[in-house]
Amino acid sequence: MNSRCVRQIQLLAVLAVMFAASVTVLPAQTYKVLYNFGNVKCDPLDPSISGIIAQGRDGNLYSSTGTFGSGCNAGGAAFKITPKGKLTLLHSFGSQTGDQGGSLSGVTLGTDGEFWGTSEGGDYGGNIWKMTASGKLTDFNVLAGTKDINGIEPTAPPVQGMDGNFYGTTNQGGNIAKCTYNYGGCGVIYRISPSGKLKVIYTFDQTNGANPDSPLVLGIDGNFYGTAYYGGTVGKVFKNGGVIFRVTPAGKYTVLYAFCTLTGCHDGANPVGGLVQGTDGNFYGTTEYGGTSTILPYGVAFKVTPAGKLTVLNSFCTLASCKDGANPFGGLVQATDGNFYGTTVYGGANNQGTIFQVTPKGKFTIVHNFQDTTGSLFGEFPEVTLVQNTNGILYGDTMNGGSSGRHQGVFYSFDMGLKPFVSMVAWYGAVGDTIEILGQGLKAATAVSFNGTAATTFTAVSDTYLTAVVPSGTTTGLVTVTTPGGTLTTNRKFIVQPAVVSFSPPSGKVGDPVTISGTSFTGANKVTFGGVKATFTVKSDIEIDTNVPTGAKTGKIQVTTTGGTATSATDFTVTQ
Repeated sequence: MNSRCVRQIQLLAVLAVMFAASVTVLPAQTYKVLYNFGNVKCDPLDPSISGIIAQGRDGNLYSSTGTFGSGCNAGGAAFKITPKGKLTLLHSFGSQTGDQGGSLSGVTLGTDGEFWGTSEGGDYGGNIWKMTASGKLTDFNVLAGTKDINGIEPTAPPVQGMDGNFYGTTNQGGNIAKCTYNYGGCGVIYRISPSGKLKVIYTFDQTNGANPDSPLVLGIDGNFYGTAYYGGTVGKVFKNGGVIFRVTPAGKYTVLYAFCTLTGCHDGANPVGGLVQGTDGNFYGTTEYGGTSTILPYGVAFKVTPAGKLTVLNSFCTLASCKDGANPFGGLVQATDGNFYGTTVYGGANNQGTIFQVTPKGKFTIVHNFQDTTGSLFGEFPEVTLVQNTNGILYGDTMNGGSSGRHQGVFYSFDMGLKPFVSMVAWYGAVGDTIEILGQGLKAATAVSFNGTAATTFTAVSDTYLTAVVPSGTTTGLVTVTTPGGTLTTNRKFIVQPAVVSFSPPSGKVGDPVTISGTSFTGANKVTFGGVKATFTVKSDIEIDTNVPTGAKTGKIQVTTTGGTATSATDFTVTQ
């Protein structure tokens, strides 16, 4: 039995003695059950962490469930569901073709239109897979037969990096000798190419974090940020409260914050859900335990800067009977109103979980109480992170409850009255790149603009999917799509990456002038020759003047801006 199951059993035993209490809920929100899991044969069942929900190019929502017993082969299932609640089974895990069951991960969408996920695999170590929108599955089988060195039991889906590869974590495996408190190992961070070539880039060692449950998140700096449920030291004391970390695509790992730094773990402990980077550049998340509650320390919502300064935004279970919620398993989503939304598995007016809102400054409000009483079977115990569809509505699912007779969860919508918007599959790119945009009413689009610069080339592939070529002169900012129904704006900024197209002359000695040509050089903060820094002047968005620096060696020229680092295709030759 894995650590996730043990935690759920312990929580159920403790919270069974708690009684319900009333709480005021903000008016004008609409909660609607769209689908009851278990209604038909082969249905997905019991959606649980991490269970990430992703919007596809077709505007539908995609995810997976890992419960052994769900799907046609009793090994879990991948599914899609329309915003109105029509569910389609895409794949049943544990089939005769040999794919492993137990897909707790949910899915993330890649720039190729395919969905990536993982399977725990029961006693077989787990697996990484990708799936088309029609359900055609490719199993990579890169974790089996490796003596756990490549990690086992991946519980979250990988996410795509700026280099086109996918990055993820495993809950266990790795170097077992570095994880003395857990015989199964502390887990790893891996990189896998779109074709399935896997490389472990970091192995957790207990001291610096252990057993991550959550997916990584790609930061605007091109690095990945995440949480580990266990591990971590404060000073030289092993606290085992979990950590927040940063890892580069090359595998350089840094602990940004170790939970239980404060006495009594008032800063939180044991993060299950992942992080989300807010529009302010900070990261936001939750922990399952810890906090300042004098009743039961059942978690916090927090903000942490990229440098690792943590602020607790809210401690759960501070009210009688935890009517303000208890134990957030999922992470947070920042909606287009600028606020963050999340769920708690327990607590609330009915002790069956809540949906809450927390502002970047920490103002906390319960916006929905789950209840699954007779005659109002609305679901209970939500574990999965909410997602905001481009129609403006929040969507999620619960692990239990519903009217199917089996009471094995529901898929629901929660309408806060937020307006439709557009989102980008990849929110970064260079001039000339083709960017994918998701939304509604896009077939009739008349214009696309990148921070005020019009895109001269764009294609409305469907009503929910549009592509646009990043125009010359684009600067970092919001993207807008103009339709007959109005102008739709992205929920985050598009980050313009620089590109080095050429340099002249191709060789020279120390001190010689060099002109670098390219795109998006405005705001450049570093130029290097073979890794050696040079002084420079940005003449325009497409030109930099510099000189060969002292100590320079033959190698690539690189230009770094706030949008990333561009590398020349050829070497600059340093002559004597």
